[in-house]
Amino acid sequence: MKFFDFDNDIKEDTQFVIFGIPWDYLTSTDLPNSSIAPKIIRDVTNDIGWTTELGFHINKFKVVDIGDVTIEKVNIEKNLKTIKNFIEEIYKKNENLIPIMIGGDHFCSYPVIKSIGDHFVKKEEFGVLIFDSHLDFYQEWDKGVYSHATISHRIYDFEYINNKNLLIAGTRDIDIPELELANAEDIKYLSAYQLIEGLDNYIMKIIDFFKKSNINYLYVSIDIDALDPSIAPGTGYAIPGGFSYREIWKILKDISKNFKIIGFDLVEVAPNLDLKNKMTCNLAAKLIAELISFISSKK
Repeated sequence: MKFFDFDNDIKEDTQFVIFGIPWDYLTSTDLPNSSIAPKIIRDVTNDIGWTTELGFHINKFKVVDIGDVTIEKVNIEKNLKTIKNFIEEIYKKNENLIPIMIGGDHFCSYPVIKSIGDHFVKKEEFGVLIFDSHLDFYQEWDKGVYSHATISHRIYDFEYINNKNLLIAGTRDIDIPELELANAEDIKYLSAYQLIEGLDNYIMKIIDFFKKSNINYLYVSIDIDALDPSIAPGTGYAIPGGFSYREIWKILKDISKNFKIIGFDLVEVAPNLDLKNKMTCNLAAKLIAELISFISSKK
């Protein structure tokens, strides 16, 4: 099953390329099984309507689904090279494609963002927006420097990423060591509680942050635990107080109007912890389709 039964052949007019990274070796608990999420999220699209909320026909989007990256669970270095090569092959077929990755744990975002960022020419105009209930800014965790708990720190290590073009939104579960590290580097983050000041105000804080740094191009990474677990229970980290579906929908819609999104991902869905009606997987599939529609509408 492909995502909404899209074709798997990249053509001259293709705009988006969906692929999965079925890898959760670097998660910090054995509870979730996010490695099966790419398959299950694709499967649920068989039962979802083929129009977006704004009435666009999903089958008319110029999207292909080229399947999953081949992963060797415990071979971190090999997987990093495989993912890098996988994305390089995408760009060889079309320089202007927008990669969309379905994870997998959040560490899957690291090699994807690195590959896209390294490839992108206008690095001074490139920024990364992460939606997450955590900072994930540990220097090391569990198996070392590579972990879903170190993902934002590893992104910060890129020579073209700094505290002016990296923003984390939706935080509400931060540990003392990573908070101290983030404060020392002046990493900017928007706590979820700031939503009480109003959604439009929250969105403007995101937009203003990047506009002040003259950022025009964004990579967007969505950890499913950024959303409230009452609507996205299929996650290993059910932290209360997250975004509602409508709030994240509106944020993504407005972000797409103000910036050129050159890639995005959705990670950390744990189908084994989801409800029987696959509520979280349905939400994930809908968010991906809606964000594609927002970007397509701008084009």
